[in-house]
Amino acid sequence: MITLPTTHEDVMVGVPDGVAAPTLGDLIDNHLHMPFPFQRNPYESEVAAGVDAWLSAWGLTDEPGVAAMIVRTRPAELASCTSPTVDSGLLQIVADQIAYQFVFDDRAEDIGRHSPGRLLPMLGESVAILRDGQPPSTPLGAALADLHRKVRERCTPGQAARWAWKSREYVHGLLYEAVAQAQPFLMRTGDCTSIRSLTAGVEPFHPLCEAAQPHELSPAELHHPVVRRLSRLSADAAVWIPDLFSAVKEQRAGEMINLALAYQREHECSLPAAVLMAIQRINGTIEELQSLYAEFKPELSPAGVGYVEGMIGWIRGCYQWSRTVPRYGDVALVSAAP
Repeated sequence: MITLPTTHEDVMVGVPDGVAAPTLGDLIDNHLHMPFPFQRNPYESEVAAGVDAWLSAWGLTDEPGVAAMIVRTRPAELASCTSPTVDSGLLQIVADQIAYQFVFDDRAEDIGRHSPGRLLPMLGESVAILRDGQPPSTPLGAALADLHRKVRERCTPGQAARWAWKSREYVHGLLYEAVAQAQPFLMRTGDCTSIRSLTAGVEPFHPLCEAAQPHELSPAELHHPVVRRLSRLSADAAVWIPDLFSAVKEQRAGEMINLALAYQREHECSLPAAVLMAIQRINGTIEELQSLYAEFKPELSPAGVGYVEGMIGWIRGCYQWSRTVPRYGDVALVSAAP
């Protein structure tokens, strides 16, 4: 039986059929609805080596802590789990982009926690590269410019433009996050999810899902309200799932932009209770996606089906990766008891 609190109440933590849930990780596994089967890409090992070489070529692993962070985050594994059917060339772009975003995100957190204004040169360089094709002035900017080049070479002009636009949204989101972290007020769940939808960094990969198809989607199909809704649902579910597993780590670090921690603040409850609230929201999101997709799938072209399936792969893949990645290992050490 599960009783969710609305204020200070404790939560009765239970699982179906009397199965014990001794850790927070077990609690997540026992309650999260995951209808999509796990898969991995056969090129994962090859691409992992490529990520290491790419980061080294741009001098990113020369910076303190980056090499250790990459070992703990396993970007090639995340790429493999989210994109199990793409070819090795596209998988390499996905993995390099994941690695870049981890480096960029951690750097933005370190700088932004002191003062959001100190982020402006870093974010301004990224926007200039993505929007105007300006030359980079830092190693991180040079890595982004190279990633942008590879996307333009692999994708159609339309897909590359959509990738750059979604990537700029992600860059802008990091400034919102820094401002929120710097403000000493209680951030509500709605504020958190709004910022999280930008900082998630999932939607920049959707044009790569499209690039994996035999041809570009028509504007009518790509911008259809149902397809846009499926994109939003898949991106939200994909990023909220890692929030469950990272809640312990981020709580200890004083981070605020996390779905489970937002519920904990808003309802003044234990972390397990907040995690269960977040799981209910994620389960509802996945169920809405399943229902909407099943109804609309007959109207999609084969490329449209592949595009949506590619976006759904991020839900399954983020869950598969989050369960075992060392970055979130603390979730297995915390009790599920309130």
